[in-house]
Amino acid sequence: MERNNESSGNFILLGFSDQPKLGMVLFFTNMVFYFLAIMGNSSIIFLSLVDPRLHTPMYFFLCNLSLLDLCYTSSSIPQMLVNLWGPQKTITYIGCVIQLFAFLSVGGIECILLSVMAYDRFVAVCKPLHYMTIMHPQLCLRLAACAWLTGIANSILMSPLTMSLERCGHHHINHFVCEMPAIIRISCVGTRRVEGLAFFLAIPIVLVPLTIILVSYGYIVATVLRIQSAAGKRKAFNTCSSHMIVVSLFYSTIIYMYMQPGNVASQDQGKFLTLFYCLVTPTLNPFIYTLRNKDVKGAMWKVLGKDHSLSDARGH
Repeated sequence: MERNNESSGNFILLGFSDQPKLGMVLFFTNMVFYFLAIMGNSSIIFLSLVDPRLHTPMYFFLCNLSLLDLCYTSSSIPQMLVNLWGPQKTITYIGCVIQLFAFLSVGGIECILLSVMAYDRFVAVCKPLHYMTIMHPQLCLRLAACAWLTGIANSILMSPLTMSLERCGHHHINHFVCEMPAIIRISCVGTRRVEGLAFFLAIPIVLVPLTIILVSYGYIVATVLRIQSAAGKRKAFNTCSSHMIVVSLFYSTIIYMYMQPGNVASQDQGKFLTLFYCLVTPTLNPFIYTLRNKDVKGAMWKVLGKDHSLSDARGH
């Protein structure tokens, strides 16, 4: 009976309420970052769809990453902005379930997708002559579908288990988002079964993809070192550098956050780290991939009616 009452009630997201001076600063800062994240990732998806030069495996996977970043930010930041602006810090039970489902699924999908992108870069650098033969459209669709289905399946399994934990009337979540560790923390029963299952599922969803990324870049580094020309090395490095930066930002944040002990200090750190990887990283990703990418910049100028490739050709 108590569980039914819980499932129909609201939760209180404490967020950064213990630091009221930060409230308005965080509100306007997050609003700016959220706007940039939406515009940047939407632009990547739009350009990849309308420009034939971007109809390649690399940009297909980049579109998927941008879509994930949009899901990350849109599932948490609007609610956070509402809570920062007004005195009410509540979120409905359904809203909390949606946030939990989104975070679990998108996090799992991104881990696997980043490993797929690392494999794509491995083929591009180590087997360039066979790239289009290996990375054919059917394989790209299967790899992307595998990432999405695995992440969603993980969330379908873990979300109900997490929300079914008895909370004994505890509705105050010490976070700005309904994330699994924060919800587990307010449970009044043993959580070893849920935490044990989460750890077990982290092996294929987090550890295996990370291993694939490290092995892929091990082969890439070995291949680049064998390239004789400086121009060839620079081209290979430019091909992979953007993805390496994104992987480093994502995994370093996740690993640091989940290896911290569960004390109050680490909980506060966890809020800022969660904010980093659900807002700052999605904002930076489009810039990381476009600043040194001539194809994306060329597509952008073409959409704006200024095709620089033509002027460059005339200049030469």
